[in-house]
Amino acid sequence: MVRTSSEVPTGWRRSGPGRPRPATALAERWTTVDGIDVFYRESRNPPDAPVMMHVHGFGLSGRYLLPTAERLADHFHTLVPDLPGFGRSGKVANALDVPDLAHAAARFLDDRGIEKATLVGNSMGCPVICEFAYHYPDRIDRAVLVSPAGGIFNQPLRRAMGQISRDAPREPARLMRVVTPDYVRFGVPSTMRMFRSLTQYPSLERLLAMKIPTLAVLGDRDPLMPGAARVQEVAGQTDNHVLIVRIEGAAHAINFSHPGELAHLIRLFMEDQPIVDDPDSPGNARLYEIHRGVHHPPAKEA
Repeated sequence: MVRTSSEVPTGWRRSGPGRPRPATALAERWTTVDGIDVFYRESRNPPDAPVMMHVHGFGLSGRYLLPTAERLADHFHTLVPDLPGFGRSGKVANALDVPDLAHAAARFLDDRGIEKATLVGNSMGCPVICEFAYHYPDRIDRAVLVSPAGGIFNQPLRRAMGQISRDAPREPARLMRVVTPDYVRFGVPSTMRMFRSLTQYPSLERLLAMKIPTLAVLGDRDPLMPGAARVQEVAGQTDNHVLIVRIEGAAHAINFSHPGELAHLIRLFMEDQPIVDDPDSPGNARLYEIHRGVHHPPAKEA
């Protein structure tokens, strides 16, 4: 079941008397999955384009992912859902954990008639993608893990809260206007339950089990991520699929703060091209590899 979510044309909102303006370049829609109303955004490009689904982080909706998702919507059939229990989607009777969210993502794709997709996640969305790949390896083409969270580096809760508090002033001020309503709606009890699920999730084990081409994107100012030496140590445990790239000046919410750089990087990854800076991206943030698995072609001189 699909229905639009606005009284004005889909994807538009009012900006003064009688003057609609785009809320997003993506259409805003609803469907029902397992009896739960699910809100999502979808590109209007031909349905035969490669599918790319963006998976949001802890306590959030997909809204903060839109700056990057919109930049990729011209090449991919783009989907940005609010997973059940998050954002504008309906609540569930029992709080979902990481495996539940991975299954919910698969059932959302089932509902849309999509067999296979590339998944792009931020923060908590990355463990969800790893779990999706574990249970549905034939349904994921590639994985893009942006600022993956939930590992031992974010434990215990007080440490994670300290990391989040250090990250906040490093993000664009406008991000708070986007994420605050999501956090308020998600609530403290759900936050505590979801954090426990993340601390119990075998993030490293699932990551190392993935056999598909995987891009991990890190910000060099992200306090929720370990240093480069630890990242390289982990990446060195698998040599067959992982490409790791850092973005200078980025913190945790890269999908929002550096959408031009990230979209450019994802396009290069999807085309198996060498990692080079995008001269047209604002901010002039430098991209550089810190690890490349053998399944990726070697980098060439630009």
